Order: sequence, then structure tokens, then C-alpha cells
Amino acid sequence: MASEFVKVTDRIYYFSGEQETDRPFLYYIKGRDYSVAIDAGQSKEHVEEFYAAIQKEGFSIPKYTVITHWHWDHSFGLPYIQGRSISSELTKQQLEVVSNWKWNKADMEQRAKEGTDVVFVNECIQKVYTDLSMIKIATADIVVKDIMKLDLGDIQLELYARDSIHSRDALLVYIPKEKALFVGDADCEDIYNNGEVKLSRLTDYREFINQFDFEWYFMGHDLPDDKVGVNNYLEELRAGEVLNSYELKSNALE
Repeated sequence: MASEFVKVTDRIYYFSGEQETDRPFLYYIKGRDYSVAIDAGQSKEHVEEFYAAIQKEGFSIPKYTVITHWHWDHSFGLPYIQGRSISSELTKQQLEVVSNWKWNKADMEQRAKEGTDVVFVNECIQKVYTDLSMIKIATADIVVKDIMKLDLGDIQLELYARDSIHSRDALLVYIPKEKALFVGDADCEDIYNNGEVKLSRLTDYREFINQFDFEWYFMGHDLPDDKVGVNNYLEELRAGEVLNSYELKSNALE
């Protein structure tokens, strides 16, 4: 299924994901003075398709690209974006580690055995990169240690670096004027820790997001939800009724 560029509001658009390669949703925030993308995607081709969809609408290429966390499907497109990139400090640190990894089947299998990478991730990477030597890693130009704000002229973005259920390096984006919260994969289980959903991290995450007045909840691998929907999901996750949140969210794209 080809990705689609979909209007949510006059300022918010998404470029839809795809299940087979775990392609995430990418987001475009249209401002008066400039625009911002959320996440860089999996590859050069992913970025080019996203930019083509943006330009087809007559919109400008994003001045900034915000990376929600370090995982490959959200960051391997970084070398190919235009403009400057923004990530949390922990994301930059982890991408520096990943930049030293070797990309061939043997090394990828070894990292999976050691637990520094994941079999499912490697399978998806090899579907996207038939030539593994084409993988290039870049880090962000601008680092957020705590909170950062971007003024697009008619709207302001608030960026929050913090822990999450899914990874320790999350960067959440809140747009007060749109009542919109962008979380990447922050509410999925931690696939680099055997699919763990740690109760303390879940509780902290839930308390944090509920501080915001949001009506739109935008995720990395699913269609938009709302505050009631995400809280129902997090309660099911807390109660153990969701056995594999990552699989559940991916299946929603079928």
C-alpha cells in the first residue's frame, strides 16, 4: 500500500505508514513563516516520496525535521533531509553509537544475538535495503536536553525530551493552538528490552501526557487517536490486556 499525504487540519498533515517494512507515519506541520517535519523515515526513498507529496500540494520543504527517537525507521532518512534536524540529546548519543555499526548480515545477526539489536528490526531493514552498504547514519544538528520551542509564525511547537515506555530518548511535540500531541512510538513496548512494558515508565508517561490539553494524539505507526482513546489503551496496557502493543499498532494498518 502506497503512503498517502493526508490533511488533518489546516496546519497538520501526515504521510501514512506501511506495515510490511514497519514504515512509520511522517508528519508535516505547516506554519506561516516556515514548516516542520516530524521524523525522517527509513531511507532516502522515504524522504524523497515525502517531499514529493509535500511539493505536490505546493507547500515548502520543512526547515526543521524533529526526530522522535533513535530507532532506524524514524532516523535512517536523516542524511537525506533538507534543512536542519532536531533530536533529544540521548537520541544523538545513540545515533553516534549506531554510526559505528557494520551493516552486513553477519554483523546484524551478531548484534541481535547480543541484544544490541532486534531480529524483527533486521528483517525490516533488509526489506528496505537490498544493498546494506547503502545504509548511512547521521545525527541531529540541534539537541534538546529538556524543553525547546519553535515559533512558526502563527503556531508554536513545544519539544519535550524525556523517557517513555518504548525508549529512553523520546522527544514529544505539543502544539497548543492545535491541541495536538505527537509521540512517535513512545507508548509502544520496549523492543530493545524483550518487549518490556515497565509499570513505572508507563505511569510516568501517562501522567506526563495528561498534563497537556490535547484532542489529537499522533503516533508513529497508527492513525490519529484522541485523549480518551489513548488513555483507554494505556489502561489496557497497564492491566496486561494488551500482550504486544507493537504488534497491535502495526496490525491497525492492515
